[in-house]
Amino acid sequence: MDSVFWTYLKLGRDHIADLGAYDHMLFLLALCAVFTISHWRQVILLATGFTLGHSITLIGAGLDIIRFPMDVIEILIPVTIILTGIYNLRRGPLEKGESLRRNHYFLAAGFGLIHGMGFSNFLRSALMPGEESELVIQLLAFNIGIELGQVIIVLVILAISWLIVNQFGLSKRYWNGALSILAIGVSLFLLWEKIPF
Repeated sequence: MDSVFWTYLKLGRDHIADLGAYDHMLFLLALCAVFTISHWRQVILLATGFTLGHSITLIGAGLDIIRFPMDVIEILIPVTIILTGIYNLRRGPLEKGESLRRNHYFLAAGFGLIHGMGFSNFLRSALMPGEESELVIQLLAFNIGIELGQVIIVLVILAISWLIVNQFGLSKRYWNGALSILAIGVSLFLLWEKIPF
């Protein structure tokens, strides 16, 4: 049982950090763009809201309760990143001591529902034959692995932001704009690739 748990925990952690599945990392980048290191607790809570959202659909899809066309999900994932980037550009960076409103956490959780369907596709392909009886353990471990990977990515993004803003003196507004525009640009390219013509 322990080996199955650790296998799927590492699988979840590695999947979120896989450069080949960079759309989820790109979402985290867009999610973190308005923050500085002083907001790390809020960012972790925001990422956890995202995790709660994707856990619901990942577990639902893993248990075959929820079914959604993967081609639609593959289009919706870059749309969530584009919307987050646009929101960042309109809102601007958070100032020290400023906090997010509750609806931001609901938004992160809502976008997490979409990303969870994307994770479920990967998890289905990774399920080992003959281990169906341990599906709940696999789902739990995979989710914990994704959350651990997300926390590491978020902390790295915040550390780089701190370095660029506090040590190199780039304005928070420019840094937020640069990250948001990067996320939007790459997501538009992803969207272009996914939309069937």
